[in-house]
Amino acid sequence: MTTLVTGATGNTGRHVVRELMRRGDRVRALTRNPAAASGLFVPEVELVAGTHTAPETLGPALEGVSRLHITVTSGLAEVGPELVRRAVDAGVRRITVVWGGTVGPVEQAVANSGVEWTRLEPQEFMSNTLNWIDSVRAEGVVREPFDFPGAVVHEADVAAVAAVALLDDGHAGRAYNLTGPQSLTPRERIAILSRAVGRDIAFVPITHEQAVDRLIAAGVPRADAEYVIGWHAAAHDASTTVVDTVEKVTGRPARTFDQWVDEHTERFQKPEVTDPVTPRGSASDAGKTNRHGEPDDLNDRGAGEL
Repeated sequence: MTTLVTGATGNTGRHVVRELMRRGDRVRALTRNPAAASGLFVPEVELVAGTHTAPETLGPALEGVSRLHITVTSGLAEVGPELVRRAVDAGVRRITVVWGGTVGPVEQAVANSGVEWTRLEPQEFMSNTLNWIDSVRAEGVVREPFDFPGAVVHEADVAAVAAVALLDDGHAGRAYNLTGPQSLTPRERIAILSRAVGRDIAFVPITHEQAVDRLIAAGVPRADAEYVIGWHAAAHDASTTVVDTVEKVTGRPARTFDQWVDEHTERFQKPEVTDPVTPRGSASDAGKTNRHGEPDDLNDRGAGEL
């Protein structure tokens, strides 16, 4: 049997692919650009071209698939129910869905699909910290509108729960609230990041409107930007209270934010710049710089997919 992972190059999707492969599953990864994504996975992963926001094009990708993983992203609400219908018609019998923060049209379509389903409800991803890379590197600051605590969860833990729900029995019809082992404010997360990179990082408050405008400038539709910032504006019990769902489902404790930072520290280091003076007799070296750390991965900042 084959599992199709949509959003396979996103922050969570890539971990779902890797976890399924680790467990010996046959995986088909949906991506807009298979050639660019080939370096992310072992050769045994079957890369197929497409996007879950165009379900009418996914007939070949769904052929022979019995399990499906969906990450709800911007633009999916309108076409997600069609994706679910086409998947079920093609023979999919088990679906996991990472919600978009509420039970919307896609999540409801999954629940009404008539097949086994599990909804994953992470409250806030640790990978959202990747949005701080540019300002930390360039200025040593993080700009956020709020400083409320959040029980942020490692995206690999969300993927681990997804893999269990896809491959093991006993999870049908369940909605799993997923958190990390600590509830941390942005300032507390910044302090952990500061220690890891070895430099002070300042917290700079911005207004609600500035935060919305920043998302819009990054290409997020206004309605989605307003929703995201509005969600962060209120401290919800579900988002601040630590639960042990990850450990109960996977059999091991949820990863800490310190662990996440250890995995990504180099990405936040200030790039080193070589001496711009051209050595005599070496004009070809003029203006070269040393780029510290590895290049950004595909669609590395956000929950979308490539």
